[in-house]
Amino acid sequence: MLPDTLHLLPQTERFAYAKLLAFMARVDNELTVEEMAAFEQRLGTALLSPGQRKEIRLYLKTPPPLIECLEELGSESGRLALRDAVMMAAADGNVDDDERDVLDEIVEYFGLADDSIERLLEWTKRGYRWMQSGVDLLNELAE
Repeated sequence: MLPDTLHLLPQTERFAYAKLLAFMARVDNELTVEEMAAFEQRLGTALLSPGQRKEIRLYLKTPPPLIECLEELGSESGRLALRDAVMMAAADGNVDDDERDVLDEIVEYFGLADDSIERLLEWTKRGYRWMQSGVDLLNELAE
């Protein structure tokens, strides 16, 4: 689990964050196992009630408009949502054009640095390599 501040945010922002991730999961009209795993992991960190989690999962079938998600986010929750949207987009090993367009819109909406996505993608790649090295280590221990 990522060391995070998400759980410290107001409930309304955590709900908006989760809505944005549901939107992001469906951007390319495909929901991969890797994206779903990332979505569920981050949803757990948002500490939403069971009813809210059920509502958010409905957004996986019918995503809300992007602007609705963005308008309900604060600056910190927006940055966290961007970070996790980048992780979800990269989870299947490819950030397609539609996903990139949404990430660009998030960056623009919150007035973040022009290189935000590239920096977050590099951070994500380093993280995935680190996690893979843990799997490799466990396999080596079994030999």
